[in-house]
Amino acid sequence: MSGPRPPAAVFFDLDGTLVDSAPDLVAAVKRLALELDLPEPDARAVRSVVSAGGRAMLRVGLGAGEERIDELLPRFLEIYSGAMTVHTRLFDGMSGVLERLRAEDIPWGIVTNKPGWLARPMLAGMDFFAGCAALVTGDCLPVRKPDPAPLHLACEQAGVTATRCVFVGDDLRDVQAGRGARMATIAAAWGYLDGGDPRAWGADQVVAEPAGLVAALGLS
Repeated sequence: MSGPRPPAAVFFDLDGTLVDSAPDLVAAVKRLALELDLPEPDARAVRSVVSAGGRAMLRVGLGAGEERIDELLPRFLEIYSGAMTVHTRLFDGMSGVLERLRAEDIPWGIVTNKPGWLARPMLAGMDFFAGCAALVTGDCLPVRKPDPAPLHLACEQAGVTATRCVFVGDDLRDVQAGRGARMATIAAAWGYLDGGDPRAWGADQVVAEPAGLVAALGLS
């Protein structure tokens, strides 16, 4: 990031960056495994790939091949859609970050590859979402992250210029999308990371925990 001036807006990836949704997603994989009479999935392994989406979770959690994943994915999503906010919460410290952004009158938004039919109902049940200035889900455009187009759409929704914004995410694709949009990028090292090393992604900054975003964004 160049200079101490706070950004015009901050955009966040959803799962693994803004909210810890892994407990409910892991629970859905476990329930599906139980239905199929399969061994209980390794919760830690499934959690590590949450940001990579449902296919990755079924691949890791159930050991399913691609054809089998095609068959199981609708049932997995059905299970998950019925219990998306049982345990899902903002990551510790993130509420304070959002409060600070509101106090500074800096808009914030969400850019996620999660489809809208899942993301919107999930977020509607969470109090913090009322302050969101932009929401771009994985089905808003023909392309998804790492393409920068979803971030440009978020800027349009929030009424800001991309080059003055910051994108925060816990996956290489988030950093690639942010760089492609000419935003400053922050790798969220508290997230799921999909087995990657956030220090190797080329982000402008790597932040260890949500509370560290206050200083990283030039708000302190």
